Amino acid sequence: MIKTFSSRVREVDESYLFFDKLETLQVNLGNLCNQRCAHCHVDAAPDSRNIMSIDVIDDIINFFKNNPGLTLDITGGAPEMNPHFMYFAGTALPLVSKLMVRTNLTIFFEKGYERLPDWYSKNKIVLIASMPCYTESNVDNQRGKGVFMKSIKAIKMLNERGYGKSIELNLVYNPGGPALPADQHLLERDYKDQLYGNFGIFFNYLFTITNAPIGRFGESLKKSDEHNKYLKMLEENFNPHAAGNIMCRSIISVDWQGMLYNCDFNQAKRMPILDKDGREISIIEIEQVIDGRYPIVTGDHCYSCTAGAGSCCTGALVAG
Repeated sequence: MIKTFSSRVREVDESYLFFDKLETLQVNLGNLCNQRCAHCHVDAAPDSRNIMSIDVIDDIINFFKNNPGLTLDITGGAPEMNPHFMYFAGTALPLVSKLMVRTNLTIFFEKGYERLPDWYSKNKIVLIASMPCYTESNVDNQRGKGVFMKSIKAIKMLNERGYGKSIELNLVYNPGGPALPADQHLLERDYKDQLYGNFGIFFNYLFTITNAPIGRFGESLKKSDEHNKYLKMLEENFNPHAAGNIMCRSIISVDWQGMLYNCDFNQAKRMPILDKDGREISIIEIEQVIDGRYPIVTGDHCYSCTAGAGSCCTGALVAG
């Protein structure tokens, strides 16, 4: 048995268990994707059917109209496969201080999505791209055969359009198995050396993200009888300095139906933010969360955010 995450954080500072101030709204447009990655925590796939409607998107846009200057983080699945993606991103762009899209890169080569690189560069949208390793075998093992070389080709296309220099392009690393990421700064240096030396491509920053024991990765841990061992490892590497920087204190995640969560991991676990009557809260009621001192919904998977150097959607929380 491991100690509950909330009790462990409470030993450090009880205030860390409460939402603080909204800085980023992360919007999951659905789990439809052109890939089926082995580590995906939202079970995204080509046959998925959870797709955010235009009505929910308009509710989110109205929120930004009333609360300008926040960061918008768009994710999926492959978020570009939502039929309203360009409408949403284009309409929200002038309302936010920063717009980030989490892309898998290979979407650029699917029929109907070929103009994405030009559209992204024209609008100077920050891209965060999954690249779990700088070797072909490791990437293809996680994300599918041929994905690595398609990703290299996609980054070259983005580099030609100013990404990695005048427009921000960041890559995401996550371990291929039940281990903590290496030091983010050192790994970023290795990535840049390897990718530029071997392929002539470049990017801005590398984000290291610890795998949460949920979704497909969680299922693989259970099949190999390593789930409890992995959780114990995360608990034993709990970093009190990371606890105060956990993303759920400044981010709210919106699912494809418009319901609110403290993070994308809680969304995958179906652990929504609840009001005082135990009712799920939607985007049209978000003001009560950002104006109140709402407790963060936690579980054992939260240890993935405080282990080692810590982890969030934009990488490590503390210096390694």
